[in-house]
Amino acid sequence: MRFRYIAVEGAIGVGKSSLVDLMGTKLDAIKIFEDTNNPFLSDFYKDREGAAFQTQLFFLLNRYRQQQQLIQQNLFRQLAICDYLFAKDKIFAYLNLSDSELMIYEKLYSILQENVPKPDLVIYLQATTEVLKKRIAKRGRSLERDISEDYLEEVNRAFNYFFFNYNERPLLVVNTSAINFVEKEEVLNDLIEQIKKMGKGTQFYVPLGSR
Repeated sequence: MRFRYIAVEGAIGVGKSSLVDLMGTKLDAIKIFEDTNNPFLSDFYKDREGAAFQTQLFFLLNRYRQQQQLIQQNLFRQLAICDYLFAKDKIFAYLNLSDSELMIYEKLYSILQENVPKPDLVIYLQATTEVLKKRIAKRGRSLERDISEDYLEEVNRAFNYFFFNYNERPLLVVNTSAINFVEKEEVLNDLIEQIKKMGKGTQFYVPLGSR
């Protein structure tokens, strides 16, 4: 594997952490999982406007802190796979913050992002909003019960737009609507072979079993 740092991304419930766990085990890689324990998140899902700014800043600073710890520990000497891309923080910021809040956010983000390591490859997992809704319900996290279908649709559209325009790093777009990497090892193996073939630019991959 020529990549040393891979980031897996996608909307809420698409299966990022599950894929990182599976790939990390298969490739003997360091697994990096985002700390999603945000004390403002529950209030945000109940009252989006009332807690958006606190929620966003907490996530931004938490992600930055984790990335700095990874650098200090020099974990990128071997393959590392992370279940988020730092730059995706802006997706939620532009979706949820007011203009005045965005002005403050942008100033802070521009300072922090300069010191965040960039992945060698980004994997974007796509799925329809209906599939995301079913996967969220299946995993049964109490915190996510208050996510409205309208908000989930907004998030999904925003992710698609962001990655449609993303060109900072090699990008592999994977449609997961009809497939579950957890259930079929041959599908995971096929994805890993596709990753090994990745070059520059953006490539689209239809998983084995949904072709």
